Amino acid sequence: MASLKDTYRQRGMRARMIANLRKKGIRDERVLEAMSEVPRHFFLDIAFDEWAYEDQAFSIGHGQTISQPYTVAFMTELLDVRKHDKILEIGTGSGYQAALLAALGGRVFTVERQEALYRKAQKFFASGHFGNVRVFLRDGSKGLPEFAPFNRIIVTAGAPELPAPLLEQLAPDGIMVIPVDSDGGQTMWRITKTSEGKLAQEEHGFFRFVPFLKGLAR
Repeated sequence: MASLKDTYRQRGMRARMIANLRKKGIRDERVLEAMSEVPRHFFLDIAFDEWAYEDQAFSIGHGQTISQPYTVAFMTELLDVRKHDKILEIGTGSGYQAALLAALGGRVFTVERQEALYRKAQKFFASGHFGNVRVFLRDGSKGLPEFAPFNRIIVTAGAPELPAPLLEQLAPDGIMVIPVDSDGGQTMWRITKTSEGKLAQEEHGFFRFVPFLKGLAR
């Protein structure tokens, strides 16, 4: 069970995490401020409290992980969230990324295929923590067409290819950040859709994610 107490010591560890992210090249102060505001240990089992602010990924069960803080910060920086943006997240996982997007002012729609993780995140956000986050138990490869279009889309698992339904659900002038399989890991792509509906792709380095899987796991 996660601890929802945020002690002086934990705030100090979080400040050191932020300093480390700056050293590693994260420049968007809005992202760093959001990561200062959202306690990462809230999204981990209490057994991880001492390590919650280390720059590493941890298992959250069901074959899923909470990404290392640098990866989270890097993807969030690429996403360039603006206040009131309508954001689709594929892969709720622990809920940490969704909470950061909400802290940046986004209206977050987050999709999880693992029922146990979905129920845990739904309970957490329903209790009023971190604002405007709606959690759905869905096959993420299909997105949420009934709520489209989205200003921003973020995928937190390694996709074998760019999912066509998600590209269709991206609004004009929207941005999607997604890791796509490449040579034993994933290449991070930032996809921008122009106002005319054309797609521009940018590569942003090599990462490792759990695989993007279709269907539900109950």
